Amino acid sequence: MKHLMFAAAAAALISAPVMSAPAWAALPVGAPAPEFSAPAFLAGDQFQFVLADALKKGPVVLYFFPAAHTAGCNIEAHMFADAIDKFKAQGATVIGVTAGNVTQLADFSKETEHCSGKFPVAADPGDVIAKTYDATFAMGPNTITNRTSYVIAPNDTVLYTYTNLAPDQHISLTLDAVTKWRASHP
Repeated sequence: MKHLMFAAAAAALISAPVMSAPAWAALPVGAPAPEFSAPAFLAGDQFQFVLADALKKGPVVLYFFPAAHTAGCNIEAHMFADAIDKFKAQGATVIGVTAGNVTQLADFSKETEHCSGKFPVAADPGDVIAKTYDATFAMGPNTITNRTSYVIAPNDTVLYTYTNLAPDQHISLTLDAVTKWRASHP
């Protein structure tokens, strides 16, 4: 009986960080967003994504995800694809960035169960970009891309941040932040 109680307590402690309230991203609202460019894919086609160029068009939703073709990341990409017209209506660009499974991003960007060719995903080998945005976490001896979303204003400042391994709130919360920004910047 003691072993079962210990196992249940250990399981609760291990799962607590995933099921608890969201963690905070290190870049606070109002902080300057680090500039970056990265190889990206849209509908399977490769191009160079440059944050500064995207910001000239309006706000950018920059979301970091652990790895292409994994359960939570598939859900998140599909949800962003389903909502992309709402983001575009607010003048926002959406870009996903990951260090995980970067050789699969071309397919991931075009598959209907993921991005559906509606928004780009960028490769971040070694989590170089994610580290500048404090969007990584340790998993054993390795560091991986955390599920962190940012909304960045055209003036290069962070408008909103959200970190949570569960993918379901990232889309609605970033869309709300973009919509509020747009309302004050017609």
